[in-house]
Amino acid sequence: MRLKSIFSLIFLISYLLSPISALALTQQEQEDEWRAELVETEDDIAKWQAILDSTKANTASLQQEAAVLNAKIKQAKAFIKQKNIAIAQLDRDIAQKNTHIKSLEKQINDGHDSLSQILRKTNEIDQFSLPEVILTNQNLSDFFIDIDTFQSVNRSLEDLFNQIRATKNLTEKEKAALNMQLDKEADTKAVAQAEQKKVEANEKEKAYLIKISKTNEKTYAQVLAERKARANQIRAALFNLRDTAAIPFGDALRYAQEANSKTGVRPAFLLAILTQESNLGKNVGSCFMLDLDSGDGSGKNTGTLFERVMKSPRDTEPFKAITLRLGFDWKNTAVSCPPSAKYTSNRGYGGGMGPSQFIPSTWELFKSQIGNMLGISPDSANPWNPKDAIMATAIYMSQLGAQSGSYTAERNAACKYYSGSSCSSSRRPPNVSYGNSVMQIASNIQTTMIDPLNF
Repeated sequence: MRLKSIFSLIFLISYLLSPISALALTQQEQEDEWRAELVETEDDIAKWQAILDSTKANTASLQQEAAVLNAKIKQAKAFIKQKNIAIAQLDRDIAQKNTHIKSLEKQINDGHDSLSQILRKTNEIDQFSLPEVILTNQNLSDFFIDIDTFQSVNRSLEDLFNQIRATKNLTEKEKAALNMQLDKEADTKAVAQAEQKKVEANEKEKAYLIKISKTNEKTYAQVLAERKARANQIRAALFNLRDTAAIPFGDALRYAQEANSKTGVRPAFLLAILTQESNLGKNVGSCFMLDLDSGDGSGKNTGTLFERVMKSPRDTEPFKAITLRLGFDWKNTAVSCPPSAKYTSNRGYGGGMGPSQFIPSTWELFKSQIGNMLGISPDSANPWNPKDAIMATAIYMSQLGAQSGSYTAERNAACKYYSGSSCSSSRRPPNVSYGNSVMQIASNIQTTMIDPLNF
């Protein structure tokens, strides 16, 4: 009968939700192997750190530099191995959670099917009157047995509903846990990839030092002079900013490092955001305001009319106030253009100011924090000043969660900075490409511009 099938379903749910696994022994063996490997990698990391510390204390020379690099490489490889073990563990956990989620979803679907059948049968019986039963049923005792069974089923419906609701809640929790595991795996992979880039750079430098040491091509002093020249070249290279003149990279890095000390947001990530905004500026262009009442403007280089560059009066009034107190002419102060010239309700606005692209109303909300961080009057905070803009970006990114420094936290902060939402390819329009681009730029800035300054 139906009641029996319900009990079978509930038993099946209880069985599937239990932590029993036929692979438990195999998994335990794998865990033991990983644990042993992790102990080994911890020992290797500590060993190479001790060698690194003692080597650095010796007299500087080409050979000593090569030895230092060798210790760094060995230590980094042990660290990468450690991260790869963590990734393997996460892969296993993710696979298990996916399997569990599919099982839970099947249980929910099976529960819905059983409920539908029970409700249909119950409704059929409810439609029969007693005279109809007497006239049509050949075995009256069988009918009353069925009636009793269905009454028992009805009493069990509430229990089954509760079981399905509980399974749905558990499914949502499992999905949330899965997303956390996926983020953790992405963070771990990003760390391992960053370390691998360092290994590759150090391997190349070590090979160079060994080569020139063997051939006596250069002295250690000459190598140091080369590094100093390269560092000076990096610092002097112009760093492009949106709607503001380019500044030396050394200045941009110094501002980003100061912002990092106040907010905890990584310098390379901050500079990547500004680079991405500069790149977008080349595509979207800049506009001048024409009418503060309507918010209309025109292309800075083309003269093309853009409807509602800013939302009036939300942004036009603070824009007038900001430019007035900074001594600028609002008609000749560039802001970002909207995506298209014709205004529609789906298009949105432009009006972003300077390197950090804050809209005027938002800048007014942040000016006190910016002033406090920089030790200046809030009203003197200037969205077109690189130092102020970098600090403003850092404050905002910190509020969006980037201060943790993890790959997913920074990537989501970048997407929120761009669109207000975490990275999602299903969002319309998608924002994930912005976050991915920022993280790639940050990686390049770190490895090609910041790391070479730390030799």
